Amino acid sequence: MRKRSLPQPEERTERRISAATSLSICALTVIAQIVLTLALTQLLAEKISYVYFILELAGAVVAIWVYLRPGSPSYKLVWMCLLLALPVAGMILFLLWGGSHQAKSLSLRKVAPPVEREGARQASAANVAHLSRRSPAWGRLASYLQSRDFLLYGGSQARYFAEGADFFDDLVLHLQRAEIYIFLEYYILAEGQIWDRIFHVLRERAAAGVEVRIIFDDFGNLTRFSDASLQALQDAGVEVEVFNPVHRYVNRIYFNYRDHRKIAVIDGVHAYTGGINIADEYANLFVRFGHWKDTGVRIDGAGAWGFASQFIQMWKMIGRSLPNEDDYYRPRVEIEGTGWCQPFTDGPLNNPDNPIEDTYLQLIASAQKMLYITTPYYAVEESMQKALCIAADAGVDVRLVVPAIPDKKYVYMVAETYWGELLAHGVKIYRYTPGFVHAKSVMVDREVALVGSTNMDYRTFQLHYECAVLLYHMPAVEDLLEDMDRMVAQSAPYTLAEWDQRSWLRKMCASLLRLVAIWF
Repeated sequence: MRKRSLPQPEERTERRISAATSLSICALTVIAQIVLTLALTQLLAEKISYVYFILELAGAVVAIWVYLRPGSPSYKLVWMCLLLALPVAGMILFLLWGGSHQAKSLSLRKVAPPVEREGARQASAANVAHLSRRSPAWGRLASYLQSRDFLLYGGSQARYFAEGADFFDDLVLHLQRAEIYIFLEYYILAEGQIWDRIFHVLRERAAAGVEVRIIFDDFGNLTRFSDASLQALQDAGVEVEVFNPVHRYVNRIYFNYRDHRKIAVIDGVHAYTGGINIADEYANLFVRFGHWKDTGVRIDGAGAWGFASQFIQMWKMIGRSLPNEDDYYRPRVEIEGTGWCQPFTDGPLNNPDNPIEDTYLQLIASAQKMLYITTPYYAVEESMQKALCIAADAGVDVRLVVPAIPDKKYVYMVAETYWGELLAHGVKIYRYTPGFVHAKSVMVDREVALVGSTNMDYRTFQLHYECAVLLYHMPAVEDLLEDMDRMVAQSAPYTLAEWDQRSWLRKMCASLLRLVAIWF
């Protein structure tokens, strides 16, 4: 198999003279674009007024066009305000940052996932029919995702991990047992104790003839994964792809369109996902924002193929090929399991069709007794905000667990702007007092759970590549509920009185930040 080499030293120097320099160049480029655009606007207004008037009219036309486009109302509102208030600057910035062409121009090809065998499609349809008879609402949800080519799998088991340390111990154990292939796709690979353990196993397995492939996001690793570590992977025979290199797109908002997924697949039989990246803080090996609470799940059996298929699709979207036919990577072992699982993904190439956002809406609308959610960030569309309020008004026990120690204070301030309305409608909000909640999960009526890389914010639903798995009537749903109960017991309720008592300055700053939340 011909190896594709990593960037040569001079190319790596161009890409990352240093992480700080790369980020600084990108940030300065963005600032320069804004300054030059505003200066051009002022010049036109003062010197060539008739041209400026024409451009004002053009800005209004573009604003109307933005309004009529399908897509996120929040996204459209921000651009319409900018286009109407600063038409010239707004049009230039919209061309740079606002068009859907950005997501389609990141050297990615729109590639279909591996073609499913007819038998697998028939099995999925039978599973959906069985689930529909047992729980009509969940049958509709599974049918919706199946219509997007995400199959519903039986013959699977799920194990839930309530802490990152347990997750990594289990992951390393199964990596050591790999015989055919290992796929890893992560937003963050950070050097440290966890990476040293995993790299040791990857090197040993690659030497034993196991096919090892890794995709990691460039922005997530600029400051945390060195060229020496990249070269060590290459020297060990590991195939590596860096997703969306920052240096190629300094003319854009470089922190958008990231690969935020967390996927590990071993031999097509075991797959992992959740909120956990490969970094020491996820195992609480050092203190960062108090106790770092994160969770994950391992899928064994037929459902693991759903994640292998997602990795293969992304590998080909980047422009790479595989040495074997897709069927080579399918599971070769059958197991028995209770319930069903449904892995699925989302990304900006799907816009305005967003399966993850639609799935959240269906989970909320289908809840009858209880709806528990954990999320580190909260900045949703009005439709989702209203759905949560309606669920609480209808008597559903709606609980939202968020960090008490946020990693990004400005994002936390934006989240607060939504909480007053939720609290007024009876949604219970809990701040996890031991530290930072990074877990991304939903549990509904002790029947269905979602675990994945998905935050409840605009970036997840519109801008990033994400993944998740739905568990229907699987024992792991109860394990998730028990963990959520423990989180609530360790948390402090956030009250409407506390929300009202925020200072006027904090309220004003938070409202302004909310207006531009789509950019961070």
